[in-house]
Amino acid sequence: MFRKSPILLFSICMTLFIASCKKPVEPPPISECGGEATTPYTVTRPAYFPSIPDMSDNPLTEEGIALGKKLFYEKLLSKDNSMSCSSCHNPAFSFTDNGKKVSKGVNNIEGTRNSMSLLNLLWAKNFFWDGREATLEKQAHDPVTNPIEMHETWPSVVEKLQNSSIYPDLFCKAFGTNTIDSNLVTKAIAQFERTIISTNTRYDKFIRHEISLTESETNGFVIYSTEKGDCFHCHNQVDMTFADNSFHNNGLDATFADKGLGAISGNSYDDGKFKTPTLRNIVFTAPYMHDGRFATLEDVIEHYNQGGTPSATVDPMMKHVGTGLNLTEQDKTDLLNFLKCLTDSSVTTNPAFLE
Repeated sequence: MFRKSPILLFSICMTLFIASCKKPVEPPPISECGGEATTPYTVTRPAYFPSIPDMSDNPLTEEGIALGKKLFYEKLLSKDNSMSCSSCHNPAFSFTDNGKKVSKGVNNIEGTRNSMSLLNLLWAKNFFWDGREATLEKQAHDPVTNPIEMHETWPSVVEKLQNSSIYPDLFCKAFGTNTIDSNLVTKAIAQFERTIISTNTRYDKFIRHEISLTESETNGFVIYSTEKGDCFHCHNQVDMTFADNSFHNNGLDATFADKGLGAISGNSYDDGKFKTPTLRNIVFTAPYMHDGRFATLEDVIEHYNQGGTPSATVDPMMKHVGTGLNLTEQDKTDLLNFLKCLTDSSVTTNPAFLE
């Protein structure tokens, strides 16, 4: 037998000792996944619609929109996995909340405001009734952590999505990474919501010279778009969104249990001001106003016809506060018939927007 030298024995022992001290090899952290290039999505809109806004900070892609749609209907975003965005924004009701005055969240906790429609948000800004968020991405962020809505935490949501069998791959395809975070979740949801575009009402068809309006609808449009009805100041039909991206006190109350924009700005001049909602698909979005106080469109028309309630911040464009519009019964019928011309049933049944 050969006798091993002390140096050789020492070298072998040290090698074995060092090897025994090494930590087990850990898998690489989840990071870049080498996803394929994304497919740009092109927004189609009629020529009479506003131009497409800059979306360079969150460009629309087929993969991002598909992920956003999946997340829009995903109940993992809520604390008890019972609610999704669609719970309060149902396509059948033009993405509002099933005829409820105010929405209810996790554990059936009742909120304080009516759910707003999601139509044509591509051209919207200053979100929520009180305008507290400037972008659609930030708007999508809030309900998850709101204690009377989804009542969850973003770290918990991210963990649930990261541990799912499908989402890491979908994020890889949409954003080139399978590391999920709240920023990417809200970007995807915002991409999907920006594609919910209404362009096929009777009024659109009239503008495109495809149909003629009835005599009653035409009379209603004249009332709507002149001082006789005073609707057009806030629900501007020129850019076809039928909203002005601004905030108004439309004579609902003399004092304000909900200050609306004033609670956000801290300026008492803004008390009682709320964002103008779109009138597209208004027949599907009852009840009306920020607190759902009016059950029908007839109730809304009568509110304005009676003149509303004076207050310190009532909008100066409400020229008939206290005196009323003095519309006849036929005027009110004609105005209602015009509002019905803003109905686009195709957007509520479009498979691209349904779960």
